[in-house]
Order: sequence, then structure tokens, then C-alpha cells
Amino acid sequence: MTRLQGSNSNRTVLVIGTLIAVALIALALFAVRGKPAPGAGLTPNFNLDGVAFAGQESAPVSVVVVEDFKCPVCKNFEDTIAPELKTKYIDTGKAKLYSMIWPFLSSPSRGLAQDDSKFASQAARCVYDQRGNDGFNAYKTILFRGQGDETTVWATKTRLKDLAGSVEGLDQSAFATCLDTDATAARVEADKAQVERAGVNHTPTVFVNGREVMNASGQSSYALADVSAAIDAASN
Repeated sequence: MTRLQGSNSNRTVLVIGTLIAVALIALALFAVRGKPAPGAGLTPNFNLDGVAFAGQESAPVSVVVVEDFKCPVCKNFEDTIAPELKTKYIDTGKAKLYSMIWPFLSSPSRGLAQDDSKFASQAARCVYDQRGNDGFNAYKTILFRGQGDETTVWATKTRLKDLAGSVEGLDQSAFATCLDTDATAARVEADKAQVERAGVNHTPTVFVNGREVMNASGQSSYALADVSAAIDAASN
């Protein structure tokens, strides 16, 4: 009797252990589902119709930068890396650079009173509707230059209107109406949905001709050397 009880006990432990192992494997598979293999990078098919860009429309290489106007790392990218890309590739007609704005830093889950990431994105779209690529890129520079702390609500509609006053040729009354009525909110949400479907989980994320820029270690990269290498490779 004692041996039988021991056998049953061992069998029970074995079954429980097997179930735990199966559960752990299932969790691991769920965690990586939809994610690229290490070093592979994301390869989204963004719809770039109506997305602002810098450069010549005929440029053979398309660079997409996913950013949030409240992202301090994005500000660093715009201050230090984007000017180098502009000089080497944008101004020379080798590439065009699209700005895909992903407002995520002040979502309700982050506990801020207002979703000012979304307001900033809507404001930039309002400028684009009036002044096209040049107006958008001028306002983008102004927004990053005026960036506040990401943990605070600084991109209020009032502040965004003040900053828009520096955009040359912008009808301020029409801009204010556009922003106050959330006229561009649907398009901002559509861009956000594109980014999230693609699996992007950080800003800035850079894509060259539809492929995420990666470094030698197989990690996503926005470094000048890695972005330049990706553009050069796409140009050949």
C-alpha cells in the first residue's frame, strides 16, 4: 500500500510539472508572437498618403521617422541627427524624410490630465493642411524647440496656438478653429493605429524603404551611422 501511494504521488507530481512546463512554453510563444526575430527588424507597409515629408517627392529613398512631440530622445534626434541627414541626403535629392507622429506619451494610462501629445499632433496636422510640407516642418522644429518636460502637460491648445504664431504665412484664426474643433483628430488616430499595428514600441524609430534601421548588434537604431548606412544600401 505504501509503495502504491508513493507511485500515485510521484505520478501526480509528474503531471503537475508537465502542465507547468506546457504553460510556460505557451506564455513564451505568446510573448514573441508577432515580433520579428532578433536582428530582423520591423517591415511595415505604411500608407504615407497625406503624411508630411521633407525633401523632393522624386527622391528614390524613403525614410520614415516615428516620433512623439513630447519625446526628449526625439528632440535630440531632431537637434543632432536630422540636420546631418538633411545636408547629406535630403538636400541632395537622395532621400525624403517622412514624419510619422505617434502620440503616446500622455495617454490616459500615464496619469496626465490632458492628452497633450495628441493635441500637438493635431496642431501639426492643422498646420500641414494650411501650409503643406514646409509649414509642417517649420512647426515641427518650433514644437521640439519649445518642448517641455514629458511628465507634464505643456502642449496645451493655448500653448500650441502661441507657438504657431511663429509659422510664417499661417492663418492663425483658421489654425485656432482647426485645433479647437479637433478637425484633424481622426487622421492623428489613423497614423497612431498604423504605428501600433506595425509593432513599434519606442520613439524615435527609423525606417528606410520600409525596413527598420538596426545596428550591428541587431537592435533598433536611430544613430547617424546606422541610418546613413541603411540609406546608402538602399541607394545602391
